[in-house]
Amino acid sequence: MTGLAAFAAVAVAVTGKYPAGVIRWAAQDSDRTSTRKVTMPFAVIDGIKTNYELRGDGPPLLLLAPVGSNDSISRRWADRVWRGFRPLDALVPDFRVIVYDRRESGGSGGCIEPLTWANCARHAKGLLDHLGVDQAFLLGGCVGCSVALALAALCPERCRALLLHWPVGGFHWLNRGRANFDRHIAFAREHGLEGVVKLARRSSMFWSDPDAGPWSSILASDPAFAESFVRQDLDHYLHIVAQSRDSLFSDTLPSGATCEQLVAINVPAFIMPGNDALHTTSCAQVLRELMPQATLSSLKLSQQNATTIGQWVCESTGVQDAARPGIAA
Repeated sequence: MTGLAAFAAVAVAVTGKYPAGVIRWAAQDSDRTSTRKVTMPFAVIDGIKTNYELRGDGPPLLLLAPVGSNDSISRRWADRVWRGFRPLDALVPDFRVIVYDRRESGGSGGCIEPLTWANCARHAKGLLDHLGVDQAFLLGGCVGCSVALALAALCPERCRALLLHWPVGGFHWLNRGRANFDRHIAFAREHGLEGVVKLARRSSMFWSDPDAGPWSSILASDPAFAESFVRQDLDHYLHIVAQSRDSLFSDTLPSGATCEQLVAINVPAFIMPGNDALHTTSCAQVLRELMPQATLSSLKLSQQNATTIGQWVCESTGVQDAARPGIAA
């Protein structure tokens, strides 16, 4: 059973009333199913339905996906950031892998409020709390690195180590992110909230179709959320969108934590840099320079593949059997 199939089997309900301008979508916890040590339940984290999976045994590893807003557990592993690395296949023999849909993404819900990296971190922390996990390795790719940094800034004691693959930042990342939010603001002003819902139902990927907005995945899948969405005051909503833009994309530094927060994160951090407009090598170097226990991988882009990335994870975390077939070079 896939995460999306499990989602279809869950009875979804809207609970409670919330202040004007704040919409929450939550589902009741589903019965946990298990097939070969795979569970696909839901949790309600701070009022937000959260789709997650647990796989394997061993030390907990929280997997923070590289795909942008709206993608789901079942689709994200084709993303080019991982360069063929499939973490669920490679890491389950050594770790208890926790993978989930971030708020406003995939099968999880969300809340109409200013979006921040800190909000994403609190959502991840809430999932660890729900699972009774005191400390975990954090493996992030692309925007997953930003969530990992925000979580380490919020509660470093919960992070055994950070593994940051292709962190995002830089001038082009800043411009791309801000432009996406600006496009949505312009579309909503022209077509209204009803127009946003109609578009979201046709195209629910914010990063590839910014007009649909950062809540498009929930608008596409949850009629009750969409019904509440269109009853908002448009100007108030657009103010929330602008606040989200300014918080998530505020400067050219690596996204997720401020300079002051980075120098205070005294957690082992292992960084594998990218080398394109959105995942700049200089972004990874900034993290190495600012974080007290940061180590930068020496692997060039041409050397990064499923085997070497898996070996990097095992070596960085201290897993001893990194030489078994399928992991070692």
